[in-house]
Amino acid sequence: MSHEPGEVWEQFAVALAEMARDLLAQDSAQDTLDRIVEHATVLINGCDHAGILTVRRGEVHSLAATSDVVRRADRIQQDLKEGPCFDAVTERQQVYTIEDSRRPHERWSRFAPELRKLGIGSVMGFLLFTEDDELGALNLYSHRPDTFDEAARRAGWILASHAAVAFSAARTHQQLGHALETRHEIGEAMGILMERHGLNEDTAFKVLKKASQDHNVKLRAIARQICETGEKPG
Repeated sequence: MSHEPGEVWEQFAVALAEMARDLLAQDSAQDTLDRIVEHATVLINGCDHAGILTVRRGEVHSLAATSDVVRRADRIQQDLKEGPCFDAVTERQQVYTIEDSRRPHERWSRFAPELRKLGIGSVMGFLLFTEDDELGALNLYSHRPDTFDEAARRAGWILASHAAVAFSAARTHQQLGHALETRHEIGEAMGILMERHGLNEDTAFKVLKKASQDHNVKLRAIARQICETGEKPG
């Protein structure tokens, strides 16, 4: 990068725009997550590894990771129920850092030494969220202590904000796609029941719904079974 701050940020803005186009081109929410962490290691100075995790009901889930180091760090947070990424999601802490894992850390006294064993010197992370949808935490790891300066924090926050919006859009698009596929399969299954078994539209849907409830299986799965076999369920 150029040594002039203005040119550095101009280049970052161009790279960010290219990232945004790349994220929108992904085929699924998972692909979008995978690309976010890859871009983070390129765009943020000093970032050697990156990952995205979420915490559901006290359980840590790795959503994306650029290396096994990230997945191991996620497992350590799960085992200890302690760590900055864990806190970011459970306590809505928007930005957090461990500047030097070699120094005693008052808040994460057990987690920081474990990071050091993984060869991680510093960590920076951001809560990934949109206005109405909390998503998880983007975590950036460096092998070197005291790596992430104020410029890196600012760049990370901007990247995380773009990433959250991109992921939310990808997930909404994916959910819509699943909904349309489900609607199509249910419609096809109802058509089979109406044609082969002489049912009207209302009765055909009731048959689908009752089979779903009786077997505790999703309506789409019942519909798919009818489409494959042509048989009336139950």
